[in-house]
Amino acid sequence: MNDHIGAMPQPGVRLPGILPGATAGRPGLLELARAHAAMRIAIVHPCDQTSLVAMRDAQLAGLIEPLIVAPRARVEAVAAASAIALDGIRIEHVEHSHAAAARAVELAANGTVSALMKGSLHTDELMSAVMAPGSGLRTDKRISHCFLMHTPAYERAFIITDAAINIAPDLDEKAAIAQNAIDLAHVLGVARPRVAILCAVETVNARMRATVDAAALSKMAERGQLTGAAVDGPLAFDNAISESAALMKGIVSPVAGHADILLVPDIEAGNMLAKQLEFLGGAASAGIVLGARVPVVLTSRADSVASRLASCALAVLLAAHASPRSISLLDSGHASVVSHA
Repeated sequence: MNDHIGAMPQPGVRLPGILPGATAGRPGLLELARAHAAMRIAIVHPCDQTSLVAMRDAQLAGLIEPLIVAPRARVEAVAAASAIALDGIRIEHVEHSHAAAARAVELAANGTVSALMKGSLHTDELMSAVMAPGSGLRTDKRISHCFLMHTPAYERAFIITDAAINIAPDLDEKAAIAQNAIDLAHVLGVARPRVAILCAVETVNARMRATVDAAALSKMAERGQLTGAAVDGPLAFDNAISESAALMKGIVSPVAGHADILLVPDIEAGNMLAKQLEFLGGAASAGIVLGARVPVVLTSRADSVASRLASCALAVLLAAHASPRSISLLDSGHASVVSHA
């Protein structure tokens, strides 16, 4: 039996939920993050009310120690107009958003902060600075984005990748994106996540590149080129999240109906899927960029304060995992200190 789908993931092990009261007695994402010390994070150009409110809420929740990198006068004006207290928060003054991105990257590279959080600047401004040659934040991993999502219509939280960074990834790039998501699931306590490679259909069609890539990714997992997960594809969306839909189509797979990770074929499919779930399906979400030396909280300018808070919690868990000692997130909901030295 193929290891990539034959070795069953642990029953009952799920990603931490985000929706209030919908975590089946297990600690949710925010609760898990609060088990760690507050993380020092650079808030990059938070020159709007939503960014400052999210920053303050995350600070009051004990998740972060913020360091604002932005034009001082603009930040203080927005804070005053919104009645947001900035007492005790350091502001590192720069002239504009490009300078804010560059300086924040320097602070992450020299260890002053453990993560970055996007404010009101454009995504490409921040990510260009992160990915620039000599930034000090590049690693041998591919930069990719993950949404942790939780919708009332589906009993388990799940990851969607990549809906924000990689536009039209090829096979090798999809493999790297998948491995990043698998590694994130490990940090969140799922030792062997189920990965569904999403396509429009669940059969291989040579005229549909996504299905060919999906089949190749499944074989790559079987051969050990993807590790730490059960991988299956191509799977249509209904097969991935509904066991009954999969059985009706004759699909027998430990991934079908129980997916922890949904790997989308391109950014357009992923972005539309994530936003449909959020705006029409009532999903809560947390977004994070992986593959750099530090996690990057990359939210949309239209994201709610709650989404930004959840994204900060995700960054806290990632940063804690990268530290010499961190808390293992066990399915029982109890935390134990383990060494990663």
